[in-house]
Amino acid sequence: MANVKIKPLADRVLVQPDAAETKTASGIIIPDTAKEKPQQGTVIALGAGKKDEPMTVKVGDKVLYGKYSGTEMKHEGEDYLIMRESDILAII
Repeated sequence: MANVKIKPLADRVLVQPDAAETKTASGIIIPDTAKEKPQQGTVIALGAGKKDEPMTVKVGDKVLYGKYSGTEMKHEGEDYLIMRESDILAII
């Protein structure tokens, strides 16, 4: 797990996306241009939540999120997404 010094505010969550699949189940290699954006990742950091809505995810949770959720960012060579907790669809 990454040790990141980014602290999301309010109901924001910092997620490290899983790597995109490079091979299909049958062994066909997928070129970079055809790779799907990953839709799951690991919660790295989270804010304190809103006054009347506590956070339901915690650091280390594997989560599923929408394909176009969050804002992509790069920090110290790693890719992250920062999104609202409501953009997370499920804990897996």
